[in-house]
Amino acid sequence: MDQFNGNYNRSMTQSMTKSFVSTVFLWMFAALGITAATAFLFGTNEALMSMLVSITPEGGAKVSLFGWIVTFAPLIIVIAMSAGINRMSVQKTVLLYVIYSILMGISLSFIFWAYTSASIFKTFIIAAGMFGTMAIVGYTTNTDLTKFGSFLFMALIGIIIASLVNIFTHSARLDYIISIVGVLLFTGLTAFDVQKIKQIGDAGINDGEMMAKITVHAALTLYLDFLNLFLYLLRFFGNSRD
Repeated sequence: MDQFNGNYNRSMTQSMTKSFVSTVFLWMFAALGITAATAFLFGTNEALMSMLVSITPEGGAKVSLFGWIVTFAPLIIVIAMSAGINRMSVQKTVLLYVIYSILMGISLSFIFWAYTSASIFKTFIIAAGMFGTMAIVGYTTNTDLTKFGSFLFMALIGIIIASLVNIFTHSARLDYIISIVGVLLFTGLTAFDVQKIKQIGDAGINDGEMMAKITVHAALTLYLDFLNLFLYLLRFFGNSRD
């Protein structure tokens, strides 16, 4: 009888975990769809793009005030969502998540001016394949990936600092190194985060409202993993329009 109860409990836990992880991925796919549609809409429409950039008399491009707002607003939203997870309602969390997805789509619309549509699509497929593979690894592996957490965090901080430095140095070699490290980092983070999400599902949370908010936050984490992986891969596989 005890063995039966143990098997039943394990089966129920596995079922709840699969349901939780599936819901997280559905929210992530929804955000990616919103971002992709928004980026394509703005990136292929000159009237909308003119809201973000203007052409100077010298022939250069100048980012508008709206363009700068769109660029930095997503960061503010992420901070607000993280800081207010306990106080914020599910509805407000979802609303901010959707707004974030739209703003990211607008800010990413520039890639349609910089790269050909064919190379963007090709890179997206490559990123999806890598992301999917590492997600499966993270979900199925018996290895505890949390021991790599400190290393991944330090690598993330390092790549942020290096990117800021390269804004001023404009080093092609450093940019190439950052791109390689970025691909490796977010490939690893994908497996790491998926395992962490699975562990949350295994633990189970009785508070339905809190679980709903955690689901959205987990989806945002995977969304950022995929998006960053895609953008770093685009540096290698993107064909310039010039």
